[in-house]
Amino acid sequence: MASVLVVEDDQFVRSALIRHLTDASHTVRSVGTALEALREVAHLRFDVVILDLGLPDLDGSEALKMLRGITDVPVIVATARDDETEIVRLLNAGADDYLTKPFSVEHLSARMAAVLRRARSGAAEGEPTPMIRVGGLTVDPLRRQAELDGARLDLTRREFDLLAFLARRPGVVVPRKELLAEVWQQSYGDDQTIDVHLSWLRRKLGETAASPRYLHTLRGVGVKLDPPGAGAPR
Repeated sequence: MASVLVVEDDQFVRSALIRHLTDASHTVRSVGTALEALREVAHLRFDVVILDLGLPDLDGSEALKMLRGITDVPVIVATARDDETEIVRLLNAGADDYLTKPFSVEHLSARMAAVLRRARSGAAEGEPTPMIRVGGLTVDPLRRQAELDGARLDLTRREFDLLAFLARRPGVVVPRKELLAEVWQQSYGDDQTIDVHLSWLRRKLGETAASPRYLHTLRGVGVKLDPPGAGAPR
């Protein structure tokens, strides 16, 4: 069973989706705006997001772009728009699948099952990745877990991806463009996205930008992860 976030402002549709998904033994949270959705995925882990495009605060396509900036959770777009060009654009923007309204609960269940199978199959591919250790920090890429001095870190998916990417290159200053390309899968973007995630990650590592322990920023160049005592980037 899956953890599902429903992003839908129509209360009738929202209630019907919650009822159907709950009856199917899924764990469901729901919100009615794009900003609420962004807050949810930034702090909680979901297996799939069902995203309506007609939201009151942001167009769903913009919401999708912002979601992709902070998480790689599978997203199924629910839309009344059936224009092929628009659908292709949404898929290229990061949607994993789409449903054209109105749709049946059986259709939703089938699309969800397919998306979840692909996500789990992708996670299972490849050889097991060895544990990464940098100072008191331990990163387990296979289980997607991280610990600091033996204490489990509660990280979002994107925070974990960022930490793991830097931990594989201890002592190496990684340019921001490379972080966007490898962690966010974007060829361009806003540096503020990286700064926000670094800020969240520093907080969970018990440090600040002014007093770094593991995460060091070289202004205008990039970021590196070093064990405490290794010194700031030069």
